[in-house]
Amino acid sequence: MTIRAVVKGVGHYLPERVVENSYFESIVDTSDEWIRARSGIERRRFAAEGETTSQMAATAAREALSDAGLDANDIDAIVLATSTPDLTFPSVATMVQSELGMTHGFAFDVQAVCAGFVFALTNANALILSGQAKRVLVIGAETFSRILDMTDRSTCVLFGDGAGALILEAAEGTGTTEDRGILSADLNSDGRMREMLYVDGGVSTNQQSGFLRMQGNQLFRQAVGKLAETAETALTKVGLCDDDVDWIVPHQANIRIIQGTAKKLGVPMERVIVTVQEHGNTSAASIPLALYEGRKQGKIKDGDLLVTEAIGGGLAWGAVALRW
Repeated sequence: MTIRAVVKGVGHYLPERVVENSYFESIVDTSDEWIRARSGIERRRFAAEGETTSQMAATAAREALSDAGLDANDIDAIVLATSTPDLTFPSVATMVQSELGMTHGFAFDVQAVCAGFVFALTNANALILSGQAKRVLVIGAETFSRILDMTDRSTCVLFGDGAGALILEAAEGTGTTEDRGILSADLNSDGRMREMLYVDGGVSTNQQSGFLRMQGNQLFRQAVGKLAETAETALTKVGLCDDDVDWIVPHQANIRIIQGTAKKLGVPMERVIVTVQEHGNTSAASIPLALYEGRKQGKIKDGDLLVTEAIGGGLAWGAVALRW
């Protein structure tokens, strides 16, 4: 008997405030045309004053629970990916656990920046395969608007806030790639490239939250190759190839990165879920938000083979192959 971690429900949350590209024209030297041409972004959402990562995460989690027909106490664990926690500690995951009224099990955060949701999915899958948990709530949630330097036109236009959630449940499979659930994963990191994307603040350095800093051109050159390679590796591990993939659900960082990765994989853009134009880069929240949108729009259907891939600060990158 083979155990698989199967998707049972999906949820999302986006803040009410919509920030169009035109907003930035009044605060930095940029334009709607410049932003669209270089990133594909048209608008993004910013959290309201007082709105926190844990609140957004809890809302997305409730929708995922409703979608799955489950109660919070049907969940054994919460794995939450974020780089923008409410507090230094405790974890956002435990705050969500409390907010949902989940009175048992365990919860913890994963920090791999934009690759966070891929790392969280892989950890949740391991918990299920090891028998540590039967059902795991996996969340990606970010309030990146709080760490943006609004005088830096190269970064402040790129990011947005939001949350997405997925529920994984243990189910029996046949041990073949026709099984529903997570089929394989590939994780990587290289700390030598940390200066390409980082925040210039922290508890042990300057006791500040700091601002996001990015070497965009260098990161772009790393991203396409590493994303295509990790997606290929995840597929190869289980004897699959690009032609088997129904949908690529990438981290929504930049339309040029998304297009470049798809081209390198030989997958047409018609088979790629793209939400970057509406959400901007929501870091760890971008993949679950894209999964939600793909399902909502009727693109992602039961039995479809998906590959999710992401790269973020660290550098950290990875991919997961799963059958919906």
